[in-house]
Amino acid sequence: MRTAVIRINVDPLGTLGPPDIERGMSGVRAGLAERGLGLVSDDLASLPPKRRELQFLAEADDPSAPRRAASELCRDAFGTEPSEGTTTFLSRGSDEDARGILSAFGLAGDVSRADGADGWDVVTVRLAEADLRRVPESRIQTALEASLNCEVRIIVS
Repeated sequence: MRTAVIRINVDPLGTLGPPDIERGMSGVRAGLAERGLGLVSDDLASLPPKRRELQFLAEADDPSAPRRAASELCRDAFGTEPSEGTTTFLSRGSDEDARGILSAFGLAGDVSRADGADGWDVVTVRLAEADLRRVPESRIQTALEASLNCEVRIIVS
């Protein structure tokens, strides 16, 4: 399971005052556990109006349900119409992260890991040739290396 970072702007119009923010944050904190969400930081009052964004953590391969839950939690807690921002994933450099990257490209492949000659991990990803006709190999390579922080070898079968 991957960890999604879900960003929600709770006050896109910048209308909330300090008491509204304090009340809203109490509501957000109270509703986190039942929705399976974590909160990165709750210092919303220090952010500029119109950029009051909360970052939620959720264990999910598909972030759509937790993103809806976070948005609804903010709507209920603050009484505003929140705006969903970018959702990303934390990477721990695991094989599960590699499979998640492939999935984001609409690909499935075999992922294996071995020690390289210099002691660093080398991840080998086997992909079907047909998949590389849809997505450039360089994009996959770059995304995997950035996420895994190790050497990646793509083998086409």
